[in-house]
Amino acid sequence: MSTIFRPRTLVLFAVSFLAAFPAHLAAQSTGQIEFVAVVTPSGGQPEPVRQLTFYLLRKSVEDIRAEAAQSTPAADLDKFIDGLDVSAELKAWMHKHRSVRLNGDEFTKSLTADDIVDIHEFFKAYMDHNEAYRGAGFPEPKFKAKDKTANPEKYQDQKDEYEAAIRKFVAGHLESVKGIDLEMVDVNPYPKWESLEHKQSQNLDTRAFQLAGERYFVARTETSLDGRGSFSGVAPGRYWIGMFGAEAISGDVHLRWDFPVTVRPGQTASVELSNLNAAQPGATAQNSVN
Repeated sequence: MSTIFRPRTLVLFAVSFLAAFPAHLAAQSTGQIEFVAVVTPSGGQPEPVRQLTFYLLRKSVEDIRAEAAQSTPAADLDKFIDGLDVSAELKAWMHKHRSVRLNGDEFTKSLTADDIVDIHEFFKAYMDHNEAYRGAGFPEPKFKAKDKTANPEKYQDQKDEYEAAIRKFVAGHLESVKGIDLEMVDVNPYPKWESLEHKQSQNLDTRAFQLAGERYFVARTETSLDGRGSFSGVAPGRYWIGMFGAEAISGDVHLRWDFPVTVRPGQTASVELSNLNAAQPGATAQNSVN
């Protein structure tokens, strides 16, 4: 005996079918991401990243920062140098070396004998620091202040001779350069520049976070006590698991992630975040889950 569908029966069947279809389709068309984050200190054991916020984004954090930087210009090093109250020679040295850091071993090792003799601030620091060398083979000046006007030619010849002797001494006693940065604490503009860069970086972080929320935010989650987190109901596509304004810290290790992952329909992407795939400063992660 055949079944006859009357109009009312057809309507009820269609309604019930359509009501069930979207939920069934959604379950098949979306996927999810499950991840665990661990950080390993130098010489230590892996530790779970507990109760930190992770974001699922449609664009990498570094690319978002690059986009934000277009409207948040970086601190201008050349402008900063030009505004310093130091000698023209020292400004020229800073421009050439693209640095305003006048302390540390890297700085002192970069100095040449010509730098020390020709740049007033370096010369003064060198002479103050090597006071103990006086009378032990250290060159002594022969020119007299009175000769600068009374006999300028003699004054200049003796001054040139003295500077040549200093250059020779420095070149033969490189150890005498080490530590002169201790005499330049009041001259060193690096702390001021570092503060300026930090402020600019904070402004960039704020703008990048705003941009992520406006254009690229998908979801957020907080890791559990065992370092696990998940994103569910995610449409298929390419995403990044990233962090804003936070780091995973264990001992001497500070990590953040900007990790790409692909979500496929009806599948779960499993990710392990570790020291090996953490983002490097100024670079995105190179590994991904497909």
